[in-house]
Amino acid sequence: MINPIWLRTFCTLVETGHFTQTADKLFMTQSGVSQHVKKLEQQLGCELLIREGKRFSLTSAGKQVFSQGQDILSSLNALSQGVQQDPPFVGAISLASPGSIGLHLYPKLLDFQQLHPDLSFAHTFAPNRSIEQGVAKRSFDLGIVTQLSGLDELVTQKIGSEPLVLVTSHDQQELDWQGLLKLGFIAHPDGHHHSQLLLSANFGEFESSAQFVQRGFSNQISLILEPVSRGLGFTVLPINVVHSFSRRDLLKVHTLATPVSEPLYLCYHRRGLLPRRVKTMIDFITANINPDDHQHEV
Repeated sequence: MINPIWLRTFCTLVETGHFTQTADKLFMTQSGVSQHVKKLEQQLGCELLIREGKRFSLTSAGKQVFSQGQDILSSLNALSQGVQQDPPFVGAISLASPGSIGLHLYPKLLDFQQLHPDLSFAHTFAPNRSIEQGVAKRSFDLGIVTQLSGLDELVTQKIGSEPLVLVTSHDQQELDWQGLLKLGFIAHPDGHHHSQLLLSANFGEFESSAQFVQRGFSNQISLILEPVSRGLGFTVLPINVVHSFSRRDLLKVHTLATPVSEPLYLCYHRRGLLPRRVKTMIDFITANINPDDHQHEV
């Protein structure tokens, strides 16, 4: 492999036509310039210069090395500048999050991309464990999870919280424990966990979601509230799912005595320097993670 330092000295020498000017331009001595050229000739196994006292001309090999060497040096310089610049608003960013906070965050990411079209986002909705593993394997640059990660490879920091709410159809204006038992539960993958957090804090009778008759189940976040809106049961989930539902007028979010929120954590790989575009996205997510103040209104 050609030594790029020797190649740069040789190309500079050909451009200036003088050993003295080359030495001055590269902050070297004239003997240092001569040594670089000789080492390059030894490495290539051929003469590059025909020396005529203080003057020189190029051999055919020297002409070829100079012509192609300029392209090589130009590419190396462009690579160096690109790495050093590390622009904050250019490049691809991959993010994974739970569906609920993703529904809130994704439109804001698109707004940000419209302001900075040289950025591109890949946003994956996934459960906590898949997000952690993906970030640990560097499949995702960033992840948002609702529990502290136990993986040593990850840095996890709290960036906000997401309120959990009890939701029924709009017809159910008042609801007590007996009303919940009668209405039945619309389940989803995180339904047991969310119910445990919110209902245990507000109903002394609550032990587990198994106390309720299950009236339905969906693993598609956009469909969980469809049976609820039709009066087929109640559910417990993050407020952002309610905000994203197209027929919010058919829903009732019940105000409970003890509000409960699920924490949100940002995670990224512990090793390696984060590109500036990823740091930019961390700042953006942190500033936009929480819903507006009217988050409980429907």
